[in-house]
Amino acid sequence: MGKNTKRDTFSGYEFTEIKKTNPVARVITYIFLIIWALVNLFPIYFMFTFSLKANDEIFGENIIGLPRNWLWSNFSSAMNTGNMGLYFVNSLLVTTASIAISIFAALMATYALTRIKWRGSRLMNSFLMLGLTIPIQASIVPVYVILSKAHWLNHYTTLIIPYSAFTLSMSILISTGFMVDIPYDLDESARIDGCGLWKTFFAIILPLMKPALSTIGIYAYLQCWNEFMFANVFISDSAHRTLPVGIKALSGAYTTDWGPIGAALVIATFPTLLIYIFLSSKIQESFIAGAVKG
Repeated sequence: MGKNTKRDTFSGYEFTEIKKTNPVARVITYIFLIIWALVNLFPIYFMFTFSLKANDEIFGENIIGLPRNWLWSNFSSAMNTGNMGLYFVNSLLVTTASIAISIFAALMATYALTRIKWRGSRLMNSFLMLGLTIPIQASIVPVYVILSKAHWLNHYTTLIIPYSAFTLSMSILISTGFMVDIPYDLDESARIDGCGLWKTFFAIILPLMKPALSTIGIYAYLQCWNEFMFANVFISDSAHRTLPVGIKALSGAYTTDWGPIGAALVIATFPTLLIYIFLSSKIQESFIAGAVKG
C-alpha cells in the first residue's frame, strides 16, 4: 500500500514536471486560459458596448461590435431621466446599513452562543440556524403584513431590517467557524485582568475576527445589492427605490430606449467589479480562511 502511494505521488510529480517543461502542454494550457478569460470577460464587454449604442445597433446592425457612435449621453439619460443617481445612493445606503447590522448582530450573537455558558444556548443556536432553511420567496407575504401594520413601508428601514434578518443566520454560521478556534483561555485571562463581557468582546475577541468581518461583509453585500423581490414589493415610491427596481422602471410599456438601460446596468454592476479588483486579495484570503476554519 505504501509503495503504491509513493509511486502515485512520484507519477504526479513527474507529470507536473512534464507540463512545466513540455512547450506543447504549456501552449495548450495558455490557449485554454485565454479562451476561458475571453468567455468570462465577454459579458462585461457586451454590457459596456451595449450601454453606448442606439436601438438600431443593438437589434441587428451591430450587436457585438464596438459602437459606431459612442452615445455617452445614455449615461446622462440614465442618471437624470431615470434617476439612477438617486437609486444608486439608496442602494448604497441600504446595503451599507444592512452589512453593518449583520456584522454587529452576528458577532455578538456568536459570542453569546459560543463563549458564554447559559442554559438553552444550543437550542437558540438551532433556532437561529432555521433561517437557512426558509426561502426568501416564502416569507414575502408575512413580512409585508408585518411591515404594513408597523407603518414601515416606503422607508429605508423597509429594506434594511429584512435584509439584515435574512443574512443573520449565515453570518452567525460564518462567524462561528472563526470564533470557536479562538482559545477560551483568552477570555479567562481577560476576566482575571478585570475585563467584563463587553470589554472582552471588543478588546480581545473582535480584533481576532477580522477575517470573519470580510467574509460576512462580502456575503451580505452580494445578498443586498442585487436583491429585487423585496425592493419591488415593499417600495412603491420612487424616492426610496434601489437600483434593481429602478432599472426595471426604465422599460416602457410599448417602446423602450435600451441604451440608457444598458448604462443603468453598468452603473449597477461595475461598482461590484471595482470592489473585487481592489479587494481581491482580501476577499480570497477571507474565503480561504473561512473554508479552512469551517
